[in-house]
Amino acid sequence: MTDSKRPPRRRGVELEQAILRAAVDELLESGYPGMTMDTVAKRAGTNKNAIYRRWPNRVALGIAAYKQLTATALDLPDTGDLRTDALELLRRANSHLASPLGEILRSLLAELAHEPGRLAQLREQAGDAGAGPWLTILDRAIARGQAPATARHPRVAAVPIDLLRNEFVTRGVPTVPDEVLVDIVDRVYLPLMRGYDS
Repeated sequence: MTDSKRPPRRRGVELEQAILRAAVDELLESGYPGMTMDTVAKRAGTNKNAIYRRWPNRVALGIAAYKQLTATALDLPDTGDLRTDALELLRRANSHLASPLGEILRSLLAELAHEPGRLAQLREQAGDAGAGPWLTILDRAIARGQAPATARHPRVAAVPIDLLRNEFVTRGVPTVPDEVLVDIVDRVYLPLMRGYDS
């Protein structure tokens, strides 16, 4: 091949975006277990060194690609009732976790089980609604007088999503039945909120 026929060399942001697009395509096609640095490099038309200069390992690239997949803003429920908002947000998270994107997320979560820093980073940007959205609906409930201010803590706010993730992990179900979601909200989350009021 002569120099005149060689494609222009990509650098910087252009190359980074090409790698991320390739990683996203690999995640969608093969899932996280099937995504390798070799397949991403081949698809992006670059070499592995170019990838490793930007992401230190496959997990870091997987997180970045997953973030690209779930970059849309989450439209939070705001019905004026904490129970209704929590149940709707939990149902949306259940749908997400049952989707192909949810399968990618579950694979990444399993891979990161022993990396607390990266695990927290992934959870915060997870399309299944990390602690942020739950804190938002809890803040609204506190402002309306439906929950005590003492309950405002990320771990407390995120109890429903943590219990939902646990259902997927421990039971290996493709989706969690709606009656379980109702139980999580009615028998765990709302009583927990009331406990902070005493």
